Amino acid sequence: MIHPLLIMTIGIVLVIFLIMKLKVNAFLALITAAMVVSLLAFEENAKTGEMELASDAISRVASAFGSACGGIGIVIALAAVIGTCMMDSGAADRIVRAFMKMLGEERAPWALMGSGYVLAVPVFFDTVFYLLVPLARSFYRRTQKSYLKCLLAITAGGAITHTLVPPTPGPLTMAANLGIDLGKMIMVGAMVALPAAIAGIMFAGYLDRKYNIPMREVAGREETDPLKDEELPSLFMSLLPVVLPVVMIAIHTVASTFSDGELLSKAEEIAVAAGTTVEAQASELMAAADNAMSRGDALKEIKQTTLDESGSPGLWTSATRYTQVVGNPNLALLISTLIALLVYVKQRSPSKEDLAKIVEISLMSGGVIILITAGGSSFGAMLKVAHVGDAIRDMFGGAEVTGITMLFLGFGIAALLKVAQGSSTAAMIITSSMMPGMLIGLDLPYDKVYLATAIGAGSCIGSWMNDSGFWIFSKMGGLTEKEGLQTWTPLLIVLGITSMTMTLILATLMPLT
Repeated sequence: MIHPLLIMTIGIVLVIFLIMKLKVNAFLALITAAMVVSLLAFEENAKTGEMELASDAISRVASAFGSACGGIGIVIALAAVIGTCMMDSGAADRIVRAFMKMLGEERAPWALMGSGYVLAVPVFFDTVFYLLVPLARSFYRRTQKSYLKCLLAITAGGAITHTLVPPTPGPLTMAANLGIDLGKMIMVGAMVALPAAIAGIMFAGYLDRKYNIPMREVAGREETDPLKDEELPSLFMSLLPVVLPVVMIAIHTVASTFSDGELLSKAEEIAVAAGTTVEAQASELMAAADNAMSRGDALKEIKQTTLDESGSPGLWTSATRYTQVVGNPNLALLISTLIALLVYVKQRSPSKEDLAKIVEISLMSGGVIILITAGGSSFGAMLKVAHVGDAIRDMFGGAEVTGITMLFLGFGIAALLKVAQGSSTAAMIITSSMMPGMLIGLDLPYDKVYLATAIGAGSCIGSWMNDSGFWIFSKMGGLTEKEGLQTWTPLLIVLGITSMTMTLILATLMPLT
């Protein structure tokens, strides 16, 4: 009999071997591993008498892939277009200059950190780094100081929102895998990320003083003159593609939160009239499901029953019928994309062919991310089919695995995957795909959004030469491999540990249950 943890090990080793040794594209590696795990799980299910066809083992990989694409595909594609338009229109440059003007040149590292923090929400980290490095180099030419601190400040701001705040692929997929409201993921992710970014820039100052690495010329890179202020869009229009979707999604999150309170209050009134309580009803549902249902799922079923039986839903419950349209992430990102395109057209006056080309190039880059992200979700889903979650829970005492233990478990698994294969996004996707199986029957004392931020924190730990971000930082910054290991790697550890610490604090003080 193949143990679920052995199946997991085979799958992960296969991914690492294909990517690291054979240099196979990450999408092909993840899909291959997903099919292998699914076939191994099929063999074990057949031994236990579960009836399924061998072809089903392959078909369910495709089903999981399609489900993942349906959840995150449109958002990632639109985010790619938004990011490209913000770069080419000068909107991203305007945001950076606004930070510089607000904080002053002497606080340039803080301005670069803030710029990276904001821009890495809709724009991929490597693109943000490309944009901001010339500003760090320009600052050093004028002042002859703090070059390394500026580089690390960009990393601190950009890397942390890249791993915690949607619509970047990792956090977006974690929200989908764990069933987290996207508005809640954005807000809590940003709350966890900000202290981590601040801790990162403070640690960057220490590293700058310790190593005092000067700026070096980067071979093959020309220093270009920046655009004039009058050639850039206004700050309002530059920020609008970033802020508007966050506001739209947050509106529905707030309405849903108050709606839940309304429904639970009404459910409690009905329960008291019947001589019971909502908690007692939830316990009955959990018992009927043989502890395969969590308290949160039981309360969700009670709220839905109350809504179905209620002839007059409350104000907030009625409002959610409209906010769920306004706050739909696909619609919010589509409107943001149209705004970003309008800003680009106004600033650059491109021909129809040029406009079509920039959209096509953006979608091509986004398409690769969608394939890799959905492939990772498929792999994680097959690990769930193989009952890996149950096996890991059994290792830690079965049903006693709750609360803080689950946070550290998510953090630790993500960290191990990060060290092994280098991609934070893959670590987040695979770990969050495994977690639902471990949560069956568990009653977490906090919202699952904290489990997502713990996984995101773990995905920062152990970044080294198998991480593309390491090479982008080192080569673009003009650092040697040794200097990268001395600076980039420990900075990411600080970001991860600080994020995990904030997750533990917020999960305790503000559980959101």
